[in-house]
Amino acid sequence: MKRVLQFFRRETVLCISGLLAVGSAFAVPPGRAYLDYIDFRVLILLLCLMLTVAGIRQTGAFTVLCQGLLRRFRSLRTVGLLLVLLCFGLSMLLTNDVTLVTLVPFTLLLLESIPEKDTSRITIRLLVLETAAANLGSMLTPMGNPQNLYLYSRYSFSMQEFFSTIAPYSTLSLLLLAGSAVLLLPAKPIAPRKAPTRIEHPRRLGAYCLLFGVNLLTVLRILNPWILLGIICAGVLLLDRRLFLQADYSLLLTFVFFFVFVGNLGSIPALSGALQTLLEGRELLTAVLLSQAISNVPAAILLSGLTEKGSALLIGTNLGGLGTLIASMASLITYKLYAAVPGSKPRRYLAVFTICNLVYLGILLLLYRVLS
Repeated sequence: MKRVLQFFRRETVLCISGLLAVGSAFAVPPGRAYLDYIDFRVLILLLCLMLTVAGIRQTGAFTVLCQGLLRRFRSLRTVGLLLVLLCFGLSMLLTNDVTLVTLVPFTLLLLESIPEKDTSRITIRLLVLETAAANLGSMLTPMGNPQNLYLYSRYSFSMQEFFSTIAPYSTLSLLLLAGSAVLLLPAKPIAPRKAPTRIEHPRRLGAYCLLFGVNLLTVLRILNPWILLGIICAGVLLLDRRLFLQADYSLLLTFVFFFVFVGNLGSIPALSGALQTLLEGRELLTAVLLSQAISNVPAAILLSGLTEKGSALLIGTNLGGLGTLIASMASLITYKLYAAVPGSKPRRYLAVFTICNLVYLGILLLLYRVLS
């Protein structure tokens, strides 16, 4: 029982999605139609991006990039601003969770050079800003986060439609984050820790970058996803088969469960009709609120089965990543890494995180009202 509870705490969203899928199966018995529910294109893209980015990360390219940029600066405010901007920019291509897994440990090491009495307050502020930057930066591209990739495919957005829909919010987010970093971080001297300045296996890095380009061809609907899967799997087998162990299979399974649940909802006309009526005209607000409870990825999958207003869901689920700690599952990465540090103050972190996120969310919702 203890192991079951530990697994549920660790994979809460996966367990809930599984229960919803199983529960809905009592109303709609399993059959061949279940295969039609599943968007294999999205699953393949997610898996292939995970494998490719994991390969790039293993070469040490991200650490070398960060260290090279930070070597020129000695002010905590400047370094912090640069880290926030790096989180914002890298998350567009590497996804928000991979960006945080890469930069948060680097940040924690970097801040060890600050006097001990100041470490907690500054660390919390910078980690909160980095987390918000990764979540907000990732919304600008289809591959930035899982819900974007899904919605981009589900509503057949063109790249122009996608960017024009989300660009105003991304631009304002960048200004808010930069201003926050300047205001909240002190101009203390800091000595960045020495780190490797050479990329391990540069040839592998080149190969992984080529594979990343193949991923983009599929995102742009130029290459068939099944061909992509074959190319990426062959490439990983040749380069480093251990990367198969680093993919987030629980996220993929969560997608499958929600595909089944949403598909079954659509097969019950009375229920889906009632939910569509409740959702009509409230798509964005519903997406934001639902994301606070179950996170924005499952919210995107669930609501997409009830409405054709893809732009509202795209904006709502991206803005919905702000707010509670579980609104975006990537936010849990930073929290877990920080909580594991000796002397950490999780309650203070949660308070600062929630306040900052709600402020950003409120400002971006005001922008939506102005634009709509």
